[in-house]
Parts: sequence; C-alpha cells; structure tokens
Amino acid sequence: MSDSIQRLYDAILAERERDDASSRTAKLMREGTPKIAKKLAEEAVEVGHEAILNKRGATIEESADVLYNLAVLWADAGIRPEDIWAEMTRREAMMGIAEKLPKSGTTMVFRSKKPGKKAGKRGTSRFGLRRLTRWLRSFKS
Repeated sequence: MSDSIQRLYDAILAERERDDASSRTAKLMREGTPKIAKKLAEEAVEVGHEAILNKRGATIEESADVLYNLAVLWADAGIRPEDIWAEMTRREAMMGIAEKLPKSGTTMVFRSKKPGKKAGKRGTSRFGLRRLTRWLRSFKS
C-alpha cells in the first residue's frame, strides 16, 4: 500500500505545478490549505456515512477520495509519506500497530441523543457526525 500512496503523492506533486485549468489537483492546491482541509473533512464524513449505511462499494470509493485528499494535504504542508510511515513505526513500537496513541489532556464526552440510552463513553473527539457535517456546510464552497 505504501507504494500506491507514494505514487499518488508523486503524481500530486507533479500536478500542483500545472497551470492547466483541467487539473483538479492544481486547482485545489491553488485554493490553499483551508479548502484542502475542508475537502478532506467532507470526504471523511462521506466515508463514515457510507459505512454506517453498510454500503461497501461506496465506502471503498469514498475511502479512495479520503486518501487522495489526505495526500494533497500532505503535499500542501510539505509532509512526505515517509514522514507518516516513520510516525507509524514509532507508534507501533510504543503501543502496537492497531492502537491509536491517546491525546494528552483531552477528554470529551459522547452522549447519545436517543431517549432511553445511557450517556456514551469518553473519547477524544468533540464533534459528532451531524455536528461536523453542519460545521462543514457553514463554509461556502
């Protein structure tokens, strides 16, 4: 998989310099970091939504969009895929490959809005899916 990500990243680097109006990658990068981050967040919400709906094919397609937009964000920020792989190796040594490192000093409470449900578990995110979607829609494309 890292070879595929590297090829994608290299293609993005090549595209970002194009002055061709047909290059969606170049256009996105000209629009800057806020637009790139917004696109990544939108795609992340979409992949989560498709997964909730149990739509395997759409989840795969949206996952590819997330990876593309993530690679665009990396290129924009001057982050190389090998920087990410080094962090993954560091985390694996500390916690194991399947564990996410806890954020220090951050705890947020997830609460269910459904009647009769108990309060949710503690987590590290402050946005629910609906709240994140509303927040993203507040930015005009």
